[in-house]
Amino acid sequence: MFYIYFIYSDNYNKYYIGFTQNIEKRLAQHNSNDNKHSFTAKLKPWRLVANFAVGDSKQDAMKVERFIKKQKSKQFNLKIIHSSKNKAFIDKLINDILLK
Repeated sequence: MFYIYFIYSDNYNKYYIGFTQNIEKRLAQHNSNDNKHSFTAKLKPWRLVANFAVGDSKQDAMKVERFIKKQKSKQFNLKIIHSSKNKAFIDKLINDILLK
């Protein structure tokens, strides 16, 4: 199963969106010192603020992630974060993105 996740840096008031099969492991990677040149390395610590399942397809997860990032809208991201536990909202969002 692939998931979309949103992490937040309290220190820098920044959000990051990604996809993964293992949220806990991916969050640990964002907070580790292994890759000092990545975007997230400069803004840690990160905390998980939302996540939702996309499905078994890596391509679908990538498409959803790219769509969200291309919106470049904090308001859009916050709407998703606040609605991430609303299955109907998330299912509709995923379906609308994948049908484009």
